[in-house]
Amino acid sequence: MCTEIMTERKGTGRKRTMKNTEKTILHTVIWLAAVIALSWFLITFVAQRTDVNGTSMVPTLEDGDQLIADKVTYRFREPKRFDIIIFPYQYAENTYFIKRVIGLPGERVRIDEQGNIYINDELLQEDYGYERMEYAGLAAEEIQLGDDEYFVLGDNRNVSEDSRYPDVGNIKRKDIIGRAWLRIYPFSKFGLLTDQ
Repeated sequence: MCTEIMTERKGTGRKRTMKNTEKTILHTVIWLAAVIALSWFLITFVAQRTDVNGTSMVPTLEDGDQLIADKVTYRFREPKRFDIIIFPYQYAENTYFIKRVIGLPGERVRIDEQGNIYINDELLQEDYGYERMEYAGLAAEEIQLGDDEYFVLGDNRNVSEDSRYPDVGNIKRKDIIGRAWLRIYPFSKFGLLTDQ
């Protein structure tokens, strides 16, 4: 009789151990699913890590800089002049451009032979350009921006492929992924990009 009771208790212990193992596995699976769902949500709607490749935004951004793009702000307000935005390049998959907003929807943009930028026939006061712009491209003739279009330039304007070129052109509002918000690498330059 004692032997039967011992056997019964051993069986109960195994059942408890299996139930505890199943609970642990279930909790781990739920936790991993929640982490994956949260990561997907953050990457899709909140922020995105972006690497800078090339020198078109020197001196503000340099080749190898790593950024966090803010994808939330433009859900509540429109891009502003001088914001640094990220948008896809239409002729290559998984290729994104980082440029500075110069012209806003409905404005007229022109660049003269000296590299001066005019918005609605008024000289734009700005000092983001790394050096005097030598090529006006499409903006040598006045460009009328549509109600949902932005004119963008790189800060290193003599090496930047931007709205002056037909393959980039004016950027539609729907194509803007977000704005460059935070430089996370190199660590020596860590900080917000909102005031640059």
